[in-house]
Amino acid sequence: MSFLSKMKPRVPLPATSRLFSTARVVDFNGKENLTISLPDGRTLGYAEYGHLTGYPVFFFHGFLSSRLETYPLDRLALRRGIRIIAPDRPGFGLSSPQPHRRILDWPADVAAFADRLQIPRFAVLGCSGGGPYALACAHALPREVMSAVGLFAAAPPWAAGAHHMSWYRRLTSWAAVYLPTGLAAVTSALVGVLRWLVKTGPVTRWIDGLLEKLRSKEAKEEKELGLGEDVQLTTEESRERMLRLLFEGFRQGSTELVHEARLLSDVDWGFRLEDVDYDPVKIWHGSKDANAPIEAIRYMAERLPHSVLTEFGDDTHYTMAKYFSQALNELVPEQELKSIN
Repeated sequence: MSFLSKMKPRVPLPATSRLFSTARVVDFNGKENLTISLPDGRTLGYAEYGHLTGYPVFFFHGFLSSRLETYPLDRLALRRGIRIIAPDRPGFGLSSPQPHRRILDWPADVAAFADRLQIPRFAVLGCSGGGPYALACAHALPREVMSAVGLFAAAPPWAAGAHHMSWYRRLTSWAAVYLPTGLAAVTSALVGVLRWLVKTGPVTRWIDGLLEKLRSKEAKEEKELGLGEDVQLTTEESRERMLRLLFEGFRQGSTELVHEARLLSDVDWGFRLEDVDYDPVKIWHGSKDANAPIEAIRYMAERLPHSVLTEFGDDTHYTMAKYFSQALNELVPEQELKSIN
C-alpha cells in the first residue's frame, strides 16, 4: 500500500528559517510534520513511523539531527509491531526554542507530550546525542510510565575526562562555551555552502548513484525478509528525502546547535549517573566509536546503578545501524507487544 496518497501539505516555515529549508517538503506517511502545544505555549514537533497502533517507543534523535532521523527504522518497526514516535528537541526541526534549557528540562516535555498523545506507558530510546536525554528521563520520570530505557551509540559523559574525546570535539566544546556567536556564524556559513554544493551537477549525480546502490541493497534485503513491496520513490524524491534529513536540524538556524554542544559536553548534565536508579538501562555501543569513545561509555555504565552494556567489537559510530533490530527486540520484548493488544 502506498503512503503517497496520505501526503499532507507543507508546514509553513518562519521567515528567518528559509535559508535552511529544502525547496519542498514531502510527507511520505502523513505523520512526519506533526506538532502539539506544550503547557507553556511552546510547539513540539514530531514524526511517527512503523506500526501506527503498535507499542510506543519514544526515539530521541542525535546531535545536529531531527525527528526525521528515525525514517530508516520505519520498515523494521512496522514488522515488529512498534510505533516509533520521534520528537524534535527545542530549537530543532519544528520545535520551538526553549531559552536557557537544560538536559534535565526534557523529561517534563516528554511527560506533557505523552499526556497529549494519551500514551500512559512507553519505552525510550536515545540515539547518539539523544542518549543523555534518555538518561534524564530515566532519572526524572516515574518508573511505571517507562517500560524500558535504551542508549544506542549514545553521547558520552564528559565527566569521564575530556582527554578521551577527539581534538575537534574538544575544540567545538571550547567554542560553544567561549565563542558561541562565532561558532553559530561559522556553522551557518558551512551549512549554506553545503546546501549550494549538493545542488551542483557533479555532486547531484554522485548522490543519485549512491542512492541507486542503496536502493538495490535495501530491495534485496527486504525481499529476503519477506517484507513485500515498499513505497517506490523516484531518484529525485529519494535525493530530496536524504537532503531534508541532512538539513532539517538546521531549519531554525545554528544557535540551538551551539547550545546543545555546550550541554552535551558539560561535565554536569544536571544529575549524577549514580542517582539514575532505573533498572535496567540498556546500552548498545561500538568499541571503535571515535565520536563517543568506549572508555567514556564504560565509565558511564560502571556508575549507573543498573546498566547492561553490550559492546560490538568491530563497530564505529556509523556502523551500528545494523544492530537496531537487536536493540528494538531487547527494548520491546514479546510480552510488551502483547500487552497493547
